[in-house]
Amino acid sequence: MLSTSSDSHYQLKIASFNLFNFIAPPDACYEFDNIYTQEQWQKKLNWIAKYLNEHQPDVIAFQEVFSPDELETLTKACGLDYFSVLDSPQVMDDFIYSKPVVALASRYPIKEAVSVSVDKEWAAQMGLVSEFEFSRKPLRATVDLPKLGLCDCYVVHFKSKRTLFDAQDIKANSATSSFRKSSAGAELNTGQLLAIEALGRWGSSVQRGSEAALLRYAMVERRSQTQNPMILMGDFNDILSDGVLAALTSVDTRIKPQADMSQGAMGDIAHQLGFYRLQDSYDLYQASQYSLSEQARPATHYYFAQGSVLDYILLSSEFDAKNDLSLAEVGRYETYDRHLINPSFEHDSQSTDHAPVMITIAIRE
Repeated sequence: MLSTSSDSHYQLKIASFNLFNFIAPPDACYEFDNIYTQEQWQKKLNWIAKYLNEHQPDVIAFQEVFSPDELETLTKACGLDYFSVLDSPQVMDDFIYSKPVVALASRYPIKEAVSVSVDKEWAAQMGLVSEFEFSRKPLRATVDLPKLGLCDCYVVHFKSKRTLFDAQDIKANSATSSFRKSSAGAELNTGQLLAIEALGRWGSSVQRGSEAALLRYAMVERRSQTQNPMILMGDFNDILSDGVLAALTSVDTRIKPQADMSQGAMGDIAHQLGFYRLQDSYDLYQASQYSLSEQARPATHYYFAQGSVLDYILLSSEFDAKNDLSLAEVGRYETYDRHLINPSFEHDSQSTDHAPVMITIAIRE
């Protein structure tokens, strides 16, 4: 456990929170009848505020934001004076919204905020279509943190595992679309529908994996220019160890780093790969002097009874205690999952289907 001595003000709490359909009435998300009553909406606001006030994160990333103005009001009321959201949810009809956005709130000044864009040239090299974009635009907010200075905080919500196209819809349209008929001209059979469903799922994986790879490139470009510490947090919609997201943390390479004395200490070849690496904060915590836990990592999302870790906070080398250039280390890792494993309808009925994750960083003096 972290010390509670006089150096406690050099500790920072970083969190990620999928809000699950954060949309103020009378607007709806996805379907015309998916609208909170005023009572339900207030209950949801109270649940989020309770989490923020009890856990006191200093920087927190949000996903599934349909009503950013209301979220800004809420977070500022909880002591997070700085807020950033740049994208806008898509409007399907006058009051029906789709494609929620991401946001970030902070106790410390946000000096710059930009939406991360796809590098079209590299996307083309990967064989992606010219129209390829992030399913939800990532946010980069540069926050001025105590003792650390400027830190680039990235918020993501990668493409879900939901299939890109529905096999049953294709079957329903097969009578009028020769493209969707079998080679014999007959209506699609069960085997073909299963294969089409597999295509749709793999299409989602291609989108999600491509987003991860292109984001990593954008982060490295920024890191090369500024040398700012990096924090990547959000809903990855996949297991980090899965091959689809391997680009985020992979260090398996045939590249031989070149000495660059213009970067000072970075001219040491031994540090170059580590300088651009991202690591899972949970792994850094497990390797730290503070970790006493031998329990399995708690899930952050459940599909029926199957739990998965979908929400992550990744950190650059400044937060790795084993790195010679370390400025801080992960002193605590918390998964707030009570509402998922032992819910109370009275308290949790309007909460979220994800478990917020939070780390406490101990900054070296």
